[in-house]
Parts: sequence; structure tokens; C-alpha cells
Amino acid sequence: MMAYATPMGGLPKQTDDLTGKAVFTEAYAFLPAGTMRDIVTSYLPGWDGMRMWMIARPLSGFAETFSQYIVELQPGGGSDVPESNPEAQGVLFVTSGHMVLHCPLGRFDLRPGSYVFLPAGAGWRLRNEGDEIATFHWIRKKYQPAHGVPAPECFVTHDEDGTVVEMPDTGGKWSTTRFVEPSDLRHDFHVNIVNFQPGGVIPFEETHVMEHGLFVLEGTADYLLNRDWVSVGPGDFMWLRAFCPQACRATGEGPFRYLLYKDVNRHAGL
Repeated sequence: MMAYATPMGGLPKQTDDLTGKAVFTEAYAFLPAGTMRDIVTSYLPGWDGMRMWMIARPLSGFAETFSQYIVELQPGGGSDVPESNPEAQGVLFVTSGHMVLHCPLGRFDLRPGSYVFLPAGAGWRLRNEGDEIATFHWIRKKYQPAHGVPAPECFVTHDEDGTVVEMPDTGGKWSTTRFVEPSDLRHDFHVNIVNFQPGGVIPFEETHVMEHGLFVLEGTADYLLNRDWVSVGPGDFMWLRAFCPQACRATGEGPFRYLLYKDVNRHAGL
């Protein structure tokens, strides 16, 4: 069974030490799981029985293309008008609990590992009809139309049903679970899951135009962020601007997996 980290909430005791790890630099931000507490949550119009951690938002001069929320829904909580921006497309990824989604494709029962793509302008609604708190990631990006390319369509799938693509010459120690074919130009962003087996590495400093949000779903690793090697674990979030060097060394005895956002398949804005 897949494991997915969720925010711990609460508030540390007055005698607890600081995490000592949170940092915001010119190239990246690192939000360890210990920073995602009750006091930093927020709320949205049109929702009830919800709170959220906004862990990324467009910032001039930093990462500019996306926002990412971790939404927590109480039993009965949800929204009939969740998206207020008709130009915003989104991905939902469920990490705990069960919810019911109504979208252009019909009604779907969502569970941990469920993955939903919602194109711009799609009408949808979501409600926690279970007896336990439900948690999901909501990643949003303004859609960039391209001449001669049709808009993407809504789809609902699951982590277990994604296409696992092994990186060349890694013996399966590094792979990506893909939900959209990279050459499908209808999509101007991807949200994938990157997988490492113990000892797996990114064996060079990746440096590229794509912005990233990386939320650690399970496992541990040492992750290169610009010039700094940072030890990361479940519930930690890394936010990288374009061209920030990155690399990875998986540690621990189990898989290391993270949810990854990146912008793709469009011209750079001029």
C-alpha cells in the first residue's frame, strides 16, 4: 500500500527546539514538515469545513508559474464552486481520506493516491463524505493556449495506474510515474511522482528552465538545492526557481518518492 505524508498541524510545545532547517534563498525555498502548523493555515471563499497550507504562490523574481496548496477537509466539508479563476487549470492529488468529486466526466470516489486533472473552465465540485479528515494537494497554473493545439481534457486516475518510466542505465533505482505523455503539447505543465529505490541518485546537477515544487510523499534523501545539500524526509517541501541546480541521493531502507510540479511545452515569456 502506498504511503503519503500529510501535514502534522498542531503547535510545538514551548520547550521544543526550532526545526533549524527552514530557509528561503534567491534560488530555492525549503519548508520542512515541522513548519506546517495550525498557525500558518488559511481559508478560501466558497469552501466550508476546510483549511489549507499555501506552500507555493507566484512571486516576482522567484518561481512565477504556479501555486500549490495542501487542503484539509473535515467530514462534510467541501465546495460547490472551488475554482474562482476561469483561466486556472489544476491537479488534485489525494494523500489521506476519501472524497467525492463531480466533474465533466461524472462522479468519482477519490482515495489516497487519486490523481485528477482539471482543465481551465471545467466545472467541478468536491466534498468529504467520509467520517475522517481528508487531505489533498491542489496545484494550479494559468493555462497558456498555443496556436493549433487543442486544450487538454479532464481525467481521473490513480498513482497505481500511472506509467512508471525508468531512467536510462539506472537499473530501476530512479524512475518517474507519469500521468501525461511528455510529448502531449496540450499540457503546459506536468505533475508527476519521482521514485528512488535505496541508493538511487540523480547523478548530475540538473539545471533547467522548469520551475519546481517537490513535496516528499515518503522516504528520505540528501537533496542538492543550488549549492546546499539538505536532508529531506516525509512532509518536507522544496520550491525551486528556474535554473536552480538540483541532485539527489536516496537514503534509508525504503523508497523515496516526491510529488513534482514543472512547467513545460511553451515559449518563455518575453
